[in-house]
Amino acid sequence: MDPIEILIAEDNPKDFEFLEQLLSSWEEEVKVTRAPNGKVALEMGLERDNPLIISDIQMPEMNGIDFARSLWEKQPEARIVFWSQFKDEMYVRALAKVVPPETVYGYILKSSPRDRIASAIRTVLLEEQCWIAPEVRKVQGRAGHSLTALSDIEYEALLDISLGLTDNLIAQRRYLSRRGVQSRLNSLYNKLGLDQEQFHCKKVGDSFNLRNRAVAVSLARGLVNAFEMEREEKDFQAWFKRFQQSNQPK
Repeated sequence: MDPIEILIAEDNPKDFEFLEQLLSSWEEEVKVTRAPNGKVALEMGLERDNPLIISDIQMPEMNGIDFARSLWEKQPEARIVFWSQFKDEMYVRALAKVVPPETVYGYILKSSPRDRIASAIRTVLLEEQCWIAPEVRKVQGRAGHSLTALSDIEYEALLDISLGLTDNLIAQRRYLSRRGVQSRLNSLYNKLGLDQEQFHCKKVGDSFNLRNRAVAVSLARGLVNAFEMEREEKDFQAWFKRFQQSNQPK
């Protein structure tokens, strides 16, 4: 019987070694290959038929969500177990958008007990059933609820204020009127529950700066994080450079 071939996309050597040891304890013969980032994992995955994959989410070159999206576009039958130390809502939200119908996948936290990690991997890769960590299911529920889930334009507004942009610059970047920007921000504040949290009194006026509070609440919910904001900053700087060049005084 041919060995089971499993591709592990993991940039951390110690985490890869843990998975390699875990898989070597299986009764079945397993052949493990490592990809140090999402870009290499995509190249390797596309060379395989019905690839079986364990993938980290935060990786250099290409993160696990973008890797999965690109692979599933060509091979929707690929089975992927996402294993990460994060259950950030931004990842759960992004993942929900890229999983093809009837595709089998899993999401397990690196902090989980060894036997739970092994069970999740076997369930997805060998038994062809989805497996989602209980902690992640709770985040999925919040991300999918109509009263708390952010729309794409609300999430876009969150990224813009997290980057520190003014209403006028957001209007330029997103081709909106200033009123349109304020409408998006008000919708964002409502979804984050800031309208219920705000307190006003004569002594101090409004208790919160809603922009700053929105970023703080979003950090706590895992809607934004430092790793992904680095990429957003690069995208913004590329746009801002073009904007400055086109608006030089003549």
